[in-house]
Amino acid sequence: MRIRIAGVLGAAALLCAALLGMGTAQADSGQIETSYQNPVTALPPVSRPDTHHCTVTAMQHDFGNTLSSPAWNGTVTPPADCPGPWSKVVLNWSGSVQGRQYDRLAGVWIGGAEVLRTSTPEPTQEGISWSLEKDVSEFIPLLRKTQPIAVSLGNVVNSTYTGVYHMNLTLTYYQADRRYPAAHTADQVMPLSASTTDTGWTNLNPGQSSSKTVTLPRNLTHVRMELYARGGGCDEQWFTAVPDDVANQHPDFLCGGGPYREVQVSVDGRPAGLAQPYPVVYSGGIVPTLWRPIPAVDQFVTQAYDLDLTPFAGLLVDGRPHTFTITPYGAADGWTVDSTLFLDTDHHGARTSGALTDDTLSLSPSVSTTKTPGAGDLVNVRVSANRDWKTSGYLDTSAGRVRTTVTQHASYLNTDAVSSGGQKQAVAQEQRGTTIVTTAPEHGRPTATKHTWDYPITVDSDVPLLTDGNNYSLSATVHQGRILSDSVSQGNHWRTVGTTRDIVDATGVLARTNGVVTAADGSDSEHWTGTTDTGACYDHLIRAAHGYVTEDHVSDCG
Repeated sequence: MRIRIAGVLGAAALLCAALLGMGTAQADSGQIETSYQNPVTALPPVSRPDTHHCTVTAMQHDFGNTLSSPAWNGTVTPPADCPGPWSKVVLNWSGSVQGRQYDRLAGVWIGGAEVLRTSTPEPTQEGISWSLEKDVSEFIPLLRKTQPIAVSLGNVVNSTYTGVYHMNLTLTYYQADRRYPAAHTADQVMPLSASTTDTGWTNLNPGQSSSKTVTLPRNLTHVRMELYARGGGCDEQWFTAVPDDVANQHPDFLCGGGPYREVQVSVDGRPAGLAQPYPVVYSGGIVPTLWRPIPAVDQFVTQAYDLDLTPFAGLLVDGRPHTFTITPYGAADGWTVDSTLFLDTDHHGARTSGALTDDTLSLSPSVSTTKTPGAGDLVNVRVSANRDWKTSGYLDTSAGRVRTTVTQHASYLNTDAVSSGGQKQAVAQEQRGTTIVTTAPEHGRPTATKHTWDYPITVDSDVPLLTDGNNYSLSATVHQGRILSDSVSQGNHWRTVGTTRDIVDATGVLARTNGVVTAADGSDSEHWTGTTDTGACYDHLIRAAHGYVTEDHVSDCG
């Protein structure tokens, strides 16, 4: 059986499964780690209001051989002792697993809305446990009444892959009081998922799109979409893909299609917005020993992308069905996509009206690819793209006419030095951009918000040997970051209201000869700095070696 390196680098990888149970850290000569501690992360904890609260166990379930089964489903009901209003609702996802198992993609839907997307760590024979938390207060409009809940975690259990994921899901409701007022949310949450009682995301093949047709309130004032999108197979690490002609020369080691991806959104066929996808790496990705015990950015708590679609609201208030379409542009393998609408309405009027006045977004980006040969069989591949677009529209509301304009600039550059018959890659990718949303009321001063992002990643990988699952040698060094900033206009300047700088560095090796592990080691670190959900400054640095934390420092930034 031929084993593609693309498979080695993905959650469905045969080699990744063969390597389960190995530890991590900076490779020492002859170092073989056979275990690692429970996963840890430098992310700031979700703040908890000091108010009366109630915790509800929404699910307790063991995910064994579930890959082809429907999602687990049940219902979740607000606790009688905490009837609301709530200042915050926090979701906690925790689990344990032991034995041998792949990393697995998981999702949680409440009332058909995806409230969590995550993936699992790979276990050791002794077993590991982990947990994560997420503020889900934006879904309070759904949580006020009993809702169906669905949880998907497709897993395989057989004589080889023995790990069963024992998972718990809770929701904690915090009552509002004078100190902690009720959370500000949209008036209505409208899921665009595929199901309310089963797995809600849609699996797309290359060239496919996902569409959902809904009828919206006739008195809209604001429309926001929350979007999830993750690649699978060769597109798990889409940022390491190369042009087809290069991949075809070394099909055992390289994925084709090139590295450029964007997630496009259309409304009734009109281009409406787009997101640059984050370069996610699963816990078995690239080299599994890279991520033990510190996961890659976005590995456990996947962040959704926010798109402001208010310029299109004037088209959506006619009482007719409208279609929202998601397309992973450039996809060379499968993607899972899902979205939810957050809607605000006119509290003093039953109807609003308006129009889309400007839309310069094209769904055909201009992508430049150059290939330059080097010494030996070295090929330097450079792929770049820039996006500049604007949408604008107005709504006539009970408070007068309000105009909303969305502008975005995004840039993309990927360089990849491919050599040794595709066995060596040195990838450096930069995705960055700025989105500005300006709201200009008929009466009053305009306001604006600005969101900037920067998703740097470099991957230096080497596969000097890849014969089969019992004979291989892998090594890699990865630098990965998520750098975000949110600002609001204040006179003639911008005032920063939130920042995130999350940087992970990792090095790992794995090797096996005739079925015997001859190297298994790595090191990783994570440094998170920025503002918490309360606006406080937070600084957390973790370093690990050989699968265990060696430094852990938390600071409030002084």
